[in-house]
Amino acid sequence: MSPFPPREIAITPHAMKAWRQRKTYSKGLSREIEVDKTPLDVEPQKASFVKTYLERIAAFSPNARKYLIGAIIYGSAMGVYQLLFNFYVLSLGYNEAVLGNLVTARSATSLIVALPMGYLANRIGHKRAFIIGHSGIGVAILMMVLYPSVPIFLVMSIVIGLAQSLTAIAMGPFLMENSGEKERTYLFSFSSGLTMTASSIGQWVGGYLPTWAGVRLAVSATSAAAYAWALGIIVLGIAVSLIPIFMIRQNRAKDNKLAAFAPINYMRKNPGKMSKLILPILFTSIGAGMIMPFMNVFFRNVHNLSDASIGVLFAWGSLAMGIGLLLAPALAEKYGKIQVVVATQGLSIPFLALLGFAPWFGVAAVAYYIRLVLMNMSTPVYTTFTMEQVEPESRAMVASLSSMAHNFGWAFSPTLSGYFQVNYGFAPPFLFTIFFYVASVAMYYFWFWKGRSLPSAAPLGLKANPEPADCEDEALGA
Repeated sequence: MSPFPPREIAITPHAMKAWRQRKTYSKGLSREIEVDKTPLDVEPQKASFVKTYLERIAAFSPNARKYLIGAIIYGSAMGVYQLLFNFYVLSLGYNEAVLGNLVTARSATSLIVALPMGYLANRIGHKRAFIIGHSGIGVAILMMVLYPSVPIFLVMSIVIGLAQSLTAIAMGPFLMENSGEKERTYLFSFSSGLTMTASSIGQWVGGYLPTWAGVRLAVSATSAAAYAWALGIIVLGIAVSLIPIFMIRQNRAKDNKLAAFAPINYMRKNPGKMSKLILPILFTSIGAGMIMPFMNVFFRNVHNLSDASIGVLFAWGSLAMGIGLLLAPALAEKYGKIQVVVATQGLSIPFLALLGFAPWFGVAAVAYYIRLVLMNMSTPVYTTFTMEQVEPESRAMVASLSSMAHNFGWAFSPTLSGYFQVNYGFAPPFLFTIFFYVASVAMYYFWFWKGRSLPSAAPLGLKANPEPADCEDEALGA
């Protein structure tokens, strides 16, 4: 406090007038420089959850909207494939070990070619990558239907691995380039959510397709002919999904500016960052590869469900996961990306244990739904996080490494799981999965939440695009 006693100051009318003039000038100046004076405690009350969500969706670019339309159609077709292909192989007299080998062939291919596919996606452009990838998958499925044998299955699984690697690696950089900073997480999650919702519709319909085909062909609904006819339908769906992809306007000028060796140089200069971003994906994939490719077989063998019942179960599961994916960006915006990843994936692990070891189908079904939503709803959130940590020219490299990590587990785990299933049942695969999921959640927590080594609030090396990238039309000539 001042040692001097306070003095009374007489305010004359002239002084009051001068003070008001200065105040008016100050207000005008603040308006000229456009200072953001919106109170923080007022805006959240005005912007409701639904309004904010709709505003983010409305900000999607035309390219993003066309991609989403194609993803809906493609997701529906692949939902049928995911449900019925394993049953198709088993109906031909092969066992779960063969299924494991096919999954391994597909995923090992994606693992081996991930880096070259990242370079190829940069060179040919993301639009061409989607067209080539989807077309390759459609042709591979058609060949497996027309010429069913183990050699054909193996070769076409390799083709599917090539195609899936190309499209998966192109997706992340494409969505980054065609989105602004505000709606980016929403676009990633919306893409995954719509694909899952469409997949649920495909799985629901796919559960009844063999029955309809059996009636039409006068054969059993579980015969190879019925499954083949049902799988043949989805080839048409994949072809239709290419229509909106052809309508995407591609920015070739931007693609050509990417230096060929910039991603490799970036990875060499930042090995620690890359390792932390990729290792949790690797551990998750090792665990997922033990049981996820065999969930339809699990419900048939352990809980004695019919194909139609499994189709309905999977359809509702995909729909629930789609809803979770749509909710994830709002949660990430409120609580933080890594916080949502750790919380949702950590909470899913107890339900995974219930799914694998509960003797009652009702408990297993509820656990299946909850685990499916919690484990997968944050996947696009983490994908956005990884894309934000690197420069634009290195995003394809990060996408390639993420794809390699994802496919590494799916390349080797299914073969090991198939051996365990034939000899010991599903208990060992579930135990392996639980262990690796716990390890991956611990990495997320200690590296990104507790350690905060890569803060999502201030991405490293990235100048976020305020608006989606402007694209110029380009004909798909040779």
